[in-house]
Amino acid sequence: MSGSPAGAGKAAPRRSPGLDVDGLLDDPDMRVIVCCGAGGVGKTTTAAALGLRAAERGRRVVVLTIDPARRLAQAMGLVELDNTPRPVPGADLGEGGSLDAMMLDMKRTFDEVIEAHATPEKAEQILANPFYQAMSSSFAGTQEYMAMEKLGQLRARAESDPDSWDLIVVDTPPSRSALDFLDAPQRLGSFLDGRLIRILSAPAKAGGRAYMRVVSAAVGGATGVLTKLLGGQILRDVQSFVAALDTVFGGFRERAERTYQLLQAQGTAFVVVAAPAPDALREASYFVERLAQERMPLAGLVLNRVTLTQVEDLSAERAQAAAEDLEDVGGHALAAGLLRVHADRMRRRERERGLTTRFTGAHPRVKVVEVPARAEDVHDLAGLREIAISLAKG
Repeated sequence: MSGSPAGAGKAAPRRSPGLDVDGLLDDPDMRVIVCCGAGGVGKTTTAAALGLRAAERGRRVVVLTIDPARRLAQAMGLVELDNTPRPVPGADLGEGGSLDAMMLDMKRTFDEVIEAHATPEKAEQILANPFYQAMSSSFAGTQEYMAMEKLGQLRARAESDPDSWDLIVVDTPPSRSALDFLDAPQRLGSFLDGRLIRILSAPAKAGGRAYMRVVSAAVGGATGVLTKLLGGQILRDVQSFVAALDTVFGGFRERAERTYQLLQAQGTAFVVVAAPAPDALREASYFVERLAQERMPLAGLVLNRVTLTQVEDLSAERAQAAAEDLEDVGGHALAAGLLRVHADRMRRRERERGLTTRFTGAHPRVKVVEVPARAEDVHDLAGLREIAISLAKG
């Protein structure tokens, strides 16, 4: 149509429902918030900002990070975090809230499980066992198992102590492994029920050499390789460790399953964090679909680092044309430069809107809140508070 403004014929982008962050944080029945997302999208900062916002609105909060990169401590202005919840200084707690933070130490958490569920003599024996020491530090899946254990511990403490926390915010590891802890009960069960464990749990009826032949025949060359690497003591170390499995791990599988059920229950909410980039939004789609598959409650999507412009109704094309006109006239270099900057930002904003629209089109029921990009990284509570305000404004 003649005289129509640019873009008049384009359909307006489909808007998803907005995520009410303050409503989520203020709900007294909300007890656990789990932040998950790809690496490098601001997930740890989001978890810290949510924790700070909730505490400054009167909640008693503990933020647990499973990410070993220590970014949470830096964002909260702390020198370091460890396996013990520690108060975060500097928060405005005039509403009666509190804010603690901690970082999962999987080895220490594993030790605590041993100490809590074995006699002192048995615990000392297990903790000194070389096989246990190797497994508790580097066994595949240990971090996820211990994340489930620590979350269960924090939740149990919160329920038993009325003066403890009433909200736990969990910051998960980056990338798709962030949801590996959902599989922890099943993976732990597979390990405990595995063929090697069942064989090693069997009594050595025919003596040491005969037992070695039985194990070697059952597990192929694995035992021989381990024996070469760790010495002839390996089988005795493994047997000693396995002998304590029923004592120590019998209840862990049940506790992990209870924690899994806790994640599915009312009072828990997952927040998926992403950036307006193709890879990050693909990962966000994966998280949303996986959470739906596991019937985990999804609160919504936090879209970080969104490009904003001061003049939304000045399109990139018009700004570019105006800049060229000014350059032709001469003497307006500054104004032309500002128009070009605006044009670049508008193009970036349009690309981001296209990606976001594609996501919301695939997941129309997912609530979304956008957080503007910042000129610098967050490294203190003041910066976290700004992020929290942006989250609340939506």
